[in-house]
Amino acid sequence: MKQLKLIVKSKSLTFNFFLSLLCSISANSQSSYIDTSSKPLVIGRVETIQSKLLSEKRTLNIYLPEGYNEKDSIRYPVIYLLDGGITEDFIHVVGLVHYNSFPWIDRIPKSIVVGIVNVDRKRDFTSPSTLDIDKSMAPSGGGSAQFMSFIENELQPYIKNSFKTSGSNSLIGESLGGLFATEILLQKPFLFDTYFIISPSLWWKNGDMLHQSFNKLDSSITTKTSIYIGVGKEGLTPGKRKSTMEKDAKQLAQLLKKLKRKTLAVYFDYLPDATHADVTHQAIYNAIKLIYPVKK
Repeated sequence: MKQLKLIVKSKSLTFNFFLSLLCSISANSQSSYIDTSSKPLVIGRVETIQSKLLSEKRTLNIYLPEGYNEKDSIRYPVIYLLDGGITEDFIHVVGLVHYNSFPWIDRIPKSIVVGIVNVDRKRDFTSPSTLDIDKSMAPSGGGSAQFMSFIENELQPYIKNSFKTSGSNSLIGESLGGLFATEILLQKPFLFDTYFIISPSLWWKNGDMLHQSFNKLDSSITTKTSIYIGVGKEGLTPGKRKSTMEKDAKQLAQLLKKLKRKTLAVYFDYLPDATHADVTHQAIYNAIKLIYPVKK
């Protein structure tokens, strides 16, 4: 019996020895594949500016195109992205911009992307409303005028003074961001020359945006302005109007096309396979193809 116990113990020691040896070999083998010179993969930079108009700090995610150099003479268009946080739309929009500016595609020029990180999007993207349904959905709403002033008087000057910009500015907004982009288009169209308006929440204030005057926009379009309006199959809007997101977006496009300005290009895009949740990426890609056709 003692001899049997010794044999079992001996086998156990042998097994443990070989197990330790295998673990050691595995660890050494894995360590040989670790690149000790590895470094983080960086696609942009984070900057913070103090807004006097909003009385708060605002964070910006900024992508600079490949080859960007402060010392050369090249200047770049700027794409301003609402909902521009890392957990929002910044990364995938940068991917679309980067992809479409590849030399073998050459659909859009290399561009700077400025992602505006949200603090309170319901506050910033909506105008004041007295409707109960609006108040319940966005209790803090009504700050779009202040946010528009921030973009015009603080953000755009900051980007212009900090980076090599060409003077061409685009705006991307989806949902409430699309509503806000529409408000800028109607109130201060000169702030941007290209508008990506995706699934705009035009139901706000009982569809008030669709009944506003387009005179300011009509008289302001003296240079080329491109407007893309995309919407998925999204169904009824909130409120008692019994309208749909698709109908509202199409009506906005029709109102814009009635202006018949030679310097104004309006594109309406219905994406029946997309929903409000996933329309953004496909819509932006479609917008790029429509506004910037491949050079031949």
